[in-house]
Amino acid sequence: MTPDHRSPANGHRSPAARRRRQGYLFCLPGLVLLALFLAYPLFYNLWTSVHEVQLSTLLGGPQRFNGLANYRAVVSDPGFWHSVRLSVVFTLGSLLFQFTLGFALALLFARPFPLNGLLRSLLLIAWLLPPVVSGTLFRWLLDAESGAYNALLRAVGLDTLTHDWLTDPGTALAGVMFANIWVGVPFNMLLLLVGLHTIDPELYEAAAIDGAGAWQRFRRITLPLMRPVSVTVLLLGLIYTFKVFDTIFVMTGGGPVDATRVLSLYVYEVFFAFFRFGRGSAAGVLLLVVPLLAGALYVHRLRKETVEGGPA
Repeated sequence: MTPDHRSPANGHRSPAARRRRQGYLFCLPGLVLLALFLAYPLFYNLWTSVHEVQLSTLLGGPQRFNGLANYRAVVSDPGFWHSVRLSVVFTLGSLLFQFTLGFALALLFARPFPLNGLLRSLLLIAWLLPPVVSGTLFRWLLDAESGAYNALLRAVGLDTLTHDWLTDPGTALAGVMFANIWVGVPFNMLLLLVGLHTIDPELYEAAAIDGAGAWQRFRRITLPLMRPVSVTVLLLGLIYTFKVFDTIFVMTGGGPVDATRVLSLYVYEVFFAFFRFGRGSAAGVLLLVVPLLAGALYVHRLRKETVEGGPA
């Protein structure tokens, strides 16, 4: 037996075992952070969701186990289902416009033209800004009295189109959706642009020689080859959009008349407005269902691509 392959029973480790141990040691700081800031809060939230936790119990009172009573209380609340419907509308509407506009911009920036890089960098500012800043910006833009959008309409003689965008229950959700679309478009554009650059240009040249027009090349080459990237972008967008809180809270606070109280704001209000921590934890667990399912599907696709050595 060579020295590099001595038995662990003799106190010697093989090079592979030493490398594996070093890998675990390098991963240890990250695992500790994940345990402290992700795993522990998640499991504590699950524990709280099956206990009767009020403000008094947090100050030292007994916390009584109540099984699924908090979940039953949440799903029997009409306000919860109202928030679910708003979250679905907000998420699907945002994804539709974010993806469509992002794809169009990606197709534009995939072609070289003057100031391509500068314009692309300027578009990314919307994505880089903190959500609170973006929400504050759009709250000012859509303000009924001093908002820039209404001022622009008045300047071009369209006074009849001015509106109280964020204080009207009929348009408030569209207003916060508009802000979220503005934030998400650069993210979609960036990922889709990377996907477009992976397509071999010779495919388009061969199709053009065979007489295929621009629409045919887009439908027959671009769309099929971009499907894996598109699915990934939509899944990531679903995860991020379904749990949006900051932008909506800053712009409307869930109002007016609960017109923008999506599921994340519902959980916030149950926690901090009514101090029903057990019920709020149960609502928080239900809020995680859609992102967790989307995340599991995303991880499955990544593993499938790794095994097959290419796009799923």
